[in-house]
Amino acid sequence: MNKMTGVRFKPTGKVYNFDSAAFVLLDGDDVIVDTKRGLSFGTVAVAPVEYNRESLKEPLKKVFRLATEEDYEQRVKNISIEDKSYKYCIHCIKKLGLKMSLFSVDASFDQSRLTFFFTAEGRVDFRKLVKMLVNKFHIKIEMRQVGIRNQAKMCGGIGRCGREICCSSFIDKFMPVSIRMAKEQGLSLNPTKISGLCGRLMCCLTFENDIYHDFKKKLPKVGKFVKTPQGKGKVIRHNVLKRKVIIQIGDDQIEIDADKMIKV
Repeated sequence: MNKMTGVRFKPTGKVYNFDSAAFVLLDGDDVIVDTKRGLSFGTVAVAPVEYNRESLKEPLKKVFRLATEEDYEQRVKNISIEDKSYKYCIHCIKKLGLKMSLFSVDASFDQSRLTFFFTAEGRVDFRKLVKMLVNKFHIKIEMRQVGIRNQAKMCGGIGRCGREICCSSFIDKFMPVSIRMAKEQGLSLNPTKISGLCGRLMCCLTFENDIYHDFKKKLPKVGKFVKTPQGKGKVIRHNVLKRKVIIQIGDDQIEIDADKMIKV
């Protein structure tokens, strides 16, 4: 019987599928899996389910074993070298005067490779930097430039809503966000009010947009005239989440449930 399980390597990273074979795994279990870069430490994000091997284009890599005490000790060592390499790389960047912002370092499980994540406005010639890092740590060095959204996802933080930012807590991949979505939700178009920590439009505008769109279908459009118990008036605004509308009747404005009025 073939079973497939989903594994994450970062708390909010992408979920990758692996063949779990005969292992009995639960959500949250730490495992060692076989990847293209060798053995890696991951966490079960999706419990094992049966699958058909013939339906896949390529065979799945396998879960190698459940994490052991030695694996946890190795992970602590990896965190230590990540911290040391981050500090040294920052020193080298300042010394070379490079216009780049380093924000994270990732060590492969067997410490055969260090990957440095950074942001920059344009292309950066980091050849001298790589030489300095190789001479210092004597392992393979990889420099990876990412966008500002990816930086926010990897670093995390608290959004203006008071909750952990969406990209860091549950979003697997970024979807296109447009100003039209903010208009659809009746939000202020002030960039400071609809932008996230990354400075780009908030990700929540995307996955909330469909709900607003569906709710507004059931409400009279702005500018339409309707009859209410208080008299005939003009729709001037929506309160979509409460499914109410604000109506202008003479010099007064009232908020009323959508099911208590009749379109004219």
